[in-house]
Amino acid sequence: MIAKLVLQTFLWFGLMGVLLFVPAGTLRWPEAWFYLVLMVALSLTLGVALARRDPGLMNERLSPPIQKSQTAADKVLLSVLLAGIFAWQILMGLDFRFGWSAVPIWLQAAGAVVLLLGIWICYLTMMENSFAAPVVKIQDERGQKVITTGPYAYVRHPMYGGAIFFFAGTALLLGSWWGQASVLVFIVLLGIRTFIEEKTLRAGLRGYDDYAARVRYKLIPMVW
Repeated sequence: MIAKLVLQTFLWFGLMGVLLFVPAGTLRWPEAWFYLVLMVALSLTLGVALARRDPGLMNERLSPPIQKSQTAADKVLLSVLLAGIFAWQILMGLDFRFGWSAVPIWLQAAGAVVLLLGIWICYLTMMENSFAAPVVKIQDERGQKVITTGPYAYVRHPMYGGAIFFFAGTALLLGSWWGQASVLVFIVLLGIRTFIEEKTLRAGLRGYDDYAARVRYKLIPMVW
């Protein structure tokens, strides 16, 4: 499992590096290097910790993004989301190449903090929820149950909230206003995915309706 984690981490962020540096037309992009090194280090460190604490969840997190047991709607949406992430990386590389954005260094540093906040929220979510698979499905074979503690006591989809911070922080760190504007697309896609996920959970997970009645907010406490 650890070998698979290492391989997937380097393949994924290697691809991200290609999608950033090739459109940028140069390797002289310190923020992009910082981003990639930081993400590889955190992915490996937190991934190993998760594998030791919850190997069942780690196995789910390392599974393919398209699965047989996954809902058809989620297959389509997740494919669109992945394509959007690839296009987003290319856009930020082009932004750097042609100098479309001028983000002050202090705001880029703030972006790094927002990025880390997003990762922290996602990690807390996985620590609390052993069934936080990357695809929408009911894990009957693992005895899935409703999680109501930790961040789930405040919002029903804390992982998506963390992902929004991740996207916003990444765009700021890389100094791209165009990348930041594109985060709105990801917010819409994640919002749509909450409806897909909730339809699946309400239909197949006992107690979810009662939980949703108690915890009213999906992503942002007191907002939505």
